Amino acid sequence: MKPTRRTVLIAAATAAMLPSSPAVAAPRPKAAALQPYASYWYPDSLPSGTPGTGITWRSLKSWRPADDPDLAFNAATVPLAPRFTPTPVNPTARDGQARIQSLVSFGPTAGNPSQGAATADYYALTHWAYVDELVFWGGSSGEGLILAPNAPIVDAAHRHGVPVLGNIFLPPVAYGGQLQWTRDLVQKDAAGRYPLAERLVAVADAYGFDGWFVNAETSGGNTALGSAMLGFMRELKTLAKAKGQRVTWYDSMTVNGSVSWQGALNSQNEAFFQAADDMFVDFRWTAAKLTSSGERAGQLGRSRYELWAGVDVESNGWNSSVNWDAMVPRDKAHVVSVGFYRPEWTRNHLPADGRGPEAFHAADDRFWTGRSLDPSRPDGTDAWRAPAVSVADRSTVTAVPFASVFNTGHGLRWYEHGKVTSDKPWNHLGLQDRLPSRRWVVHTDGQHPAVTLDFEDAWRGGSSVLVDGELDEPAVVDVYATRLPITADTVVELTHRTDAGSVKVELAVATAEPSSPGATPPYTYFPVNSGSTWQTSTVRLTGLTGTAHAIGVRLTATGGAVKWRLGGIAVREAVTTPAAPTGFRITAASGGDLRLAWNPGSGDVRHHTLHRVLADGSRRFLGGTCQPAYFIAGLQPEQGEQTARLDLRAVGELYTSSAPVTVTHTW
Repeated sequence: MKPTRRTVLIAAATAAMLPSSPAVAAPRPKAAALQPYASYWYPDSLPSGTPGTGITWRSLKSWRPADDPDLAFNAATVPLAPRFTPTPVNPTARDGQARIQSLVSFGPTAGNPSQGAATADYYALTHWAYVDELVFWGGSSGEGLILAPNAPIVDAAHRHGVPVLGNIFLPPVAYGGQLQWTRDLVQKDAAGRYPLAERLVAVADAYGFDGWFVNAETSGGNTALGSAMLGFMRELKTLAKAKGQRVTWYDSMTVNGSVSWQGALNSQNEAFFQAADDMFVDFRWTAAKLTSSGERAGQLGRSRYELWAGVDVESNGWNSSVNWDAMVPRDKAHVVSVGFYRPEWTRNHLPADGRGPEAFHAADDRFWTGRSLDPSRPDGTDAWRAPAVSVADRSTVTAVPFASVFNTGHGLRWYEHGKVTSDKPWNHLGLQDRLPSRRWVVHTDGQHPAVTLDFEDAWRGGSSVLVDGELDEPAVVDVYATRLPITADTVVELTHRTDAGSVKVELAVATAEPSSPGATPPYTYFPVNSGSTWQTSTVRLTGLTGTAHAIGVRLTATGGAVKWRLGGIAVREAVTTPAAPTGFRITAASGGDLRLAWNPGSGDVRHHTLHRVLADGSRRFLGGTCQPAYFIAGLQPEQGEQTARLDLRAVGELYTSSAPVTVTHTW
């Protein structure tokens, strides 16, 4: 067992009633009166004593969706997108073998805002292309043990085809775990059913996420409790499957009811693996144990890749010592899949005053892509075997209309049509675009420019793509792997700007896959006008038919070092505009804290945006969300106004906006 693993795991399970979870780094501010938070529960019975400040103790057994006042803020709305695997970008990235599971603590158990917050300091994961399952990690004995993921996280993951699981964490006794909570979870009713299994499936269904990760680590159980847990798991999986949900088991409790981490699939946990869709194998694994585990899975008629071998990166990130060949060898079939424990290290290891979006994404790109920062050119001397080296990326860009403004879900400001409409930092993952899956592949015979998601300027949202370099030879940047049908009416729109130097810009579109992994797609190039101000160039795909497999840009310098910015891309036929929402209303108010709700209009609605209209007629961005409800904190009267006017718009997939609807709040 790696010692860091237990310290990390137990930090969330504090028995001292602290309002903490694995991600807490500072005290939480005083909550706004009406602020909705992500939900968390105990199975049934509550701890003795009084909850700490900002903590609400709740029983899952007594939960009903009709009685949940925050459900509209917490329910995801984006369906799980289908995805495909393009030709891998390098010869070692495999399709159909090892997969990646990611256990992430995005925030504290208690006091985790439902819909983002006024800070850019957030784990805004963007490398979804390598992830097959995300677990919303957390829970503690002093706050709650069962966590439902925030809606923005689910919406962003679903947009990229990644299922998200809530977490059930039964902590060790030494750190506050009570065996009664395990018994509560697996209790039976008079009919011999497991009522908490039904309730868990109902929560996931109401909240729009994809199932549960079950981690039972409270010791002291016996064979009877082990048997009850197995029955519970079987019923949970049956009920979950009927709703299109999934269940993952953590290698902790054994069939005799004791807690004994095996680090393998064996007779002690095989029954639980069979009662689940997959299993996270504890960090005690060895190469021999993983080999035998994969073989045992095959003997059971299961895929070896339904076993996630735990890799603890919470403390050391890409400096962690990992036996990669035991899981994902380069020269033979992968042995099992990979389960990353706490990859938000890419944010957490940065100094508190150095967690700006650019620093975070630089670290996150290094973690997922590797030291070369180009997945088509892995650095063979890098001891860290980044996911891009072993696992083929996936994409969900399969239907027209498609558009992206390269929004990562957080930023230092908010931009609309290249203008700042809010100068406040923010995060809300539900506003994240479908982002390029292979960042960043550059094909050139010359120097490779730096390609980054940049936060100093944007066309819309909080970020844009910046290409910065000498460009001594033409450079082709792969932007999206796609499966988009091309018709006579298909056009591609690029919104872009040249910040430095002089550059010839061409749109690149390929109607077939590249000849081999890492090769340049067979692009056809279309000229695009360029200039020093934001402009949108519309390109008709004359001469192309079939399906667009890849979209990129070719940049050729015509004078000096180049800084070129891509602010948006769209593939469309007709331009569509969503219908305006209806029933816009204030549902609760306390001073300048407002709860808002509305009924979404018909048509192509991606999300909604809220603005404040000031007395001089200017508009200030307040926030956006995919949910039909939103919370605004701390509004104040401005410019002598007697009422605050709020405008709501529906935003479509092409970033066209509906007419506004208005509500006023009287001071």
